[in-house]
Amino acid sequence: MKSGSRFWCILSLVAVTLLACTKDIQAQTSKDSIPFYVGTYTARTSQGIYRSELDTATGKMAPPKLVAKLTNPSYLCIHPSGNYLYAVTETVRGAGGEDARVMAYKIEANGDLTLINSQRAEGDIPCYVSTDKEGKLAFVANYGNGSLAMLPINNDGSLKAAVSVVQHEGSSVNQQRQMGPHAHSILFDRSEKWLCSADLGIDKVLTYRVDRDKNKLVPAPVPFLQQPAGAGPRHLDFSPDGKWAIINNELTSSVTLAAWDSEKGSFTSKDLQSTLPADYKEPGNSTAEALFSPDGSFAYVSNRGHNSIAIFKVDRTQGKLIPLGHESTRGKVPRNFRFDPTGKYLLAENQDSDSIHSFEFDSKTGKLKPTGESIEVGMPVCIKFLTRK
Repeated sequence: MKSGSRFWCILSLVAVTLLACTKDIQAQTSKDSIPFYVGTYTARTSQGIYRSELDTATGKMAPPKLVAKLTNPSYLCIHPSGNYLYAVTETVRGAGGEDARVMAYKIEANGDLTLINSQRAEGDIPCYVSTDKEGKLAFVANYGNGSLAMLPINNDGSLKAAVSVVQHEGSSVNQQRQMGPHAHSILFDRSEKWLCSADLGIDKVLTYRVDRDKNKLVPAPVPFLQQPAGAGPRHLDFSPDGKWAIINNELTSSVTLAAWDSEKGSFTSKDLQSTLPADYKEPGNSTAEALFSPDGSFAYVSNRGHNSIAIFKVDRTQGKLIPLGHESTRGKVPRNFRFDPTGKYLLAENQDSDSIHSFEFDSKTGKLKPTGESIEVGMPVCIKFLTRK
C-alpha cells in the first residue's frame, strides 16, 4: 500500500473511532438516561456495588457495571449534593477480621466510585444508612444488636467516627425473630425535625431529635409508635406533604397507615391492611419495602414469598388504605424498589432470581405495567438513583 493511501486509511479509522466514542458519550449523557446504583449481597455472583442507567423513554436499563468491590453492601445512600455515596457492609463485628462498617465513596464524573474512607457502624449487621438534607450527618441502623449511630460528614464527603450511639431495648412475642431489638431503618421526616427508626425486634417505631449542639440523638417527647405484637416493623416512608407515614410490618405481612404530627414528632395509627390476597395461604411471606407514589396518592409494599408488590389507594380524608391488587415482580424474593426521579417508572429488585425489572407507573390508577425490560445483577437488594444539583 502506498504511503498516501495508508495515511488516508489510518485517518478514516481514527475518524470512525472518534465518532463511535462520541456516540457512546452522548448515549451515557442523554437527557432520557438516569443513572442508578445497586446494593447487593455478595454470597453468590455479586462482588459489591453496581451502576446502571434507566432510559426514561423506554424503561430499558443499561448492562450493570461493577463500581466498588465490597462485602454485602445491602443499603446505599447518596449525599444530597450527588457527589458522594455511602454504603453499609451488612456483616457482624469481627467477622473475617473486619468490623461492620459504613463506607464513603466519591462519585466520579463517569459514575465510577472511589473510596474516600470508612468508619465503624458501632453495631452488628448494619442494614440502613441515610443523611440529613444538608449532608452534614449520616445515620446508621444496626439490625444485629438494635443500635443507631450518628456520624458527622466532612466537607469532602468523608465520614468522621460516630459521635452518638443509641441502644434500643426490649423484645416481643416472636421467639425466632424478636428475642431482642433489631433496628431496621432510620430516616428523617419531611420537616427534618425528627429521625424515625423502625425496630423489628420490639414492634416499635422510635422517634428522635438531633441535638446539634451536643452531637447527640435525643428521644422525642412522644418517643415511639407501638405496632401490634409480633408485627415486626421494618421500613417506613413519609408522604410528600409530610402528613402521613406508611410502615411495612415484615413478620405479619401487613402495612400501617399513620398520621404524622411534625410539630410534636408523634404518630397516630389510622389503618392496618394485609399486603397479601385474601385467598393466599402459603406460609413464609414477609414484607421488605414500603413507598408512597411520587404524589402520595398510592402506597406500595413488596411481598417476599408471594413475589409481588401490593398496591393501595391512600384515602387521606378517611385515613384509610384501599387495596387495589398486586403486581408480580417477575422474580423471586423482591426487596427494595424505587420510583425514578421523573415518576414514570418503578424498578423492582428480585434478590433470589438476580434480576431487576422495570414497570411503567400509571399515576391515575396506581397500577404498574411491566415494560418487559430487565437486567441481571447478583442478589440485588437496594436501588438509589443519582441526581445532581
